[in-house]
Amino acid sequence: MNKVKLIVIEGLDGSGKETQSRLLYERLQTEGKKIKRISYPRYEMESSTLVKMYLRGDFGENPDEVSPYISSTFFAADRYASYKTELEDFYQEGGLVLADRYTTSNMVHQGGKIRDSEERNRYLEWLWDLEYRIYGIPIPDLVFFLDVPLKYSLERIKERKNKITDSDEKDIHENSETHLRNSYVTAKLLSEKYRWIKIDCLTNGCLKSIENINEEILDILHEKMIK
Repeated sequence: MNKVKLIVIEGLDGSGKETQSRLLYERLQTEGKKIKRISYPRYEMESSTLVKMYLRGDFGENPDEVSPYISSTFFAADRYASYKTELEDFYQEGGLVLADRYTTSNMVHQGGKIRDSEERNRYLEWLWDLEYRIYGIPIPDLVFFLDVPLKYSLERIKERKNKITDSDEKDIHENSETHLRNSYVTAKLLSEKYRWIKIDCLTNGCLKSIENINEEILDILHEKMIK
């Protein structure tokens, strides 16, 4: 059975998570790994209905208008549904799951709404209990945090379509630079707190190539999987 069974690619919006998880999935497939890839939120599924309503602004156009505790339950329910209907048997039988976003995204985006560090820690403890104990989804073995400075993420967000509406209109997270800035600061803190593997996506003030970032992730993963 694999020692590493759940790998998460995390990062701010526009950091390249989808691209890196897809490339990593393809590489591991060619190596003969028994692997499934999943991306959250699963906008095409019924379990993401409240996620879409939240991101569309139905509950408030400013992310801070919705309690991090409330909005966290929307994303957590989608993960629970995916685990019970798509992943549980595969995971329990030793399959390798690669996730683009996970509970870690609630930590980053919803935790970033909380400015006070003690209050944020209480939220993180609550979230850990909700997703990993009550919902019973697996705890990640490895989390790769793609550290892309905010200004680069903002540039990429401008160029892509909204996955909910397939239009140029941004969701309430993408439309709030304040929210994204707080999320980025929080992600940096959490990467230290939870010992996520930080991938510095900049070198000499320039973004690294997609291929170089992927090779770095793959090298680290190979090392972790054989220990």
